[in-house]
Amino acid sequence: MILEQSSWVVRGKTIKDLIEELMTFEDQDLFVEISVDGGDTVRPISLVGREGGKCVLFYFGESD
Repeated sequence: MILEQSSWVVRGKTIKDLIEELMTFEDQDLFVEISVDGGDTVRPISLVGREGGKCVLFYFGESD
């Protein structure tokens, strides 16, 4: 998946931005996963926490 270089692609999103976007999904029971390589590898979100003044999504499972 290649995304247009919008400002949020580099800057990221706020918690409010993310919640607003997630609320547009009709099926609110979908599991949320994260990818840092454009979708080639996805991992479930294990925990949401605070670190260094930011909201961080953690995955604690095994790596490939």
